[in-house]
Amino acid sequence: MTESNFWSGVRFFRVIDDFIAQFGISGDPSISKKFRKMPLKDDPVNKSNKRGTVSFATSGSNSRTTQLFINLKDNEYLDAYGFSPIGKIVKGMDVVDRIYSEYGESAPRGNGPIQGQIQSEGNVYLEKDFPKLSYIKKARFKS
Repeated sequence: MTESNFWSGVRFFRVIDDFIAQFGISGDPSISKKFRKMPLKDDPVNKSNKRGTVSFATSGSNSRTTQLFINLKDNEYLDAYGFSPIGKIVKGMDVVDRIYSEYGESAPRGNGPIQGQIQSEGNVYLEKDFPKLSYIKKARFKS
């Protein structure tokens, strides 16, 4: 995904204070559609959802795709729901703590963007209706 430029311009579309910062829907609807149909199997939970860990968002068993979240605080209770951390922010949590959060939860429960509309309209929708969202400028793979 990094090689396909998937992450460039990806917005943090669901940011809930003292909980999580969620991202991972491509700003290009054609790229989003391609990867949305490639679910990943669940991994066992070997580490806890502590502050700074990164986990896949899921909608059920074996449903992980491109959406990830950063734990903004210790959320160990998520372990029991199968959210398995795949990484950890080792430097820069001060930047993560400044991710824009005023939109909050996704619609309809909150004032944030509608995920289906992000997938169908991409960053055009987000730039128009949610201009303050924080985003990833560029991602690169480092071995």
